[in-house]
Amino acid sequence: MQPSDWPAVKAIYEQGIATKLATFETSAPDWSEWDAAYLEEHRLVAEEGGEVLGWAALLPTSRRPCYAGVTEDSVYVAEHARGRGVGRALLDRLLVDADRAGIWTIQASVFADNVTSIEFHKRCGFRVVGTRERIAQLDGVWRDTVLLERRGP
Repeated sequence: MQPSDWPAVKAIYEQGIATKLATFETSAPDWSEWDAAYLEEHRLVAEEGGEVLGWAALLPTSRRPCYAGVTEDSVYVAEHARGRGVGRALLDRLLVDADRAGIWTIQASVFADNVTSIEFHKRCGFRVVGTRERIAQLDGVWRDTVLLERRGP
């Protein structure tokens, strides 16, 4: 992922936000805020014919040095590209790169009613750790999330 990909990445993120199934966020951040949050060496885009179809990135779960190898994934695919294996290709590559970098745990926090994402993560080697009930509100409604994790070799 390059900074020049940001407009397309942001648009895809905004599609995810609009579903109310992908994130507690209600608007996409600007580039500088997003750039400061995600690990620079673990950002990917999938392109076809120069068009960004999806993106994936890792976010550190903590600033404490003891958790340096624990991250959270984000995987988003453009509405018109869903069901074509784009998300799987992105996450598979992200996992390989994370293993090579010594990242030992990748977490995913998924809304409990987002069965598609939960099953997707399971197919990619994640296991369910548990459900966090009423963890936060979205639009004034308490939501549960399922915490999944994938341990590296």
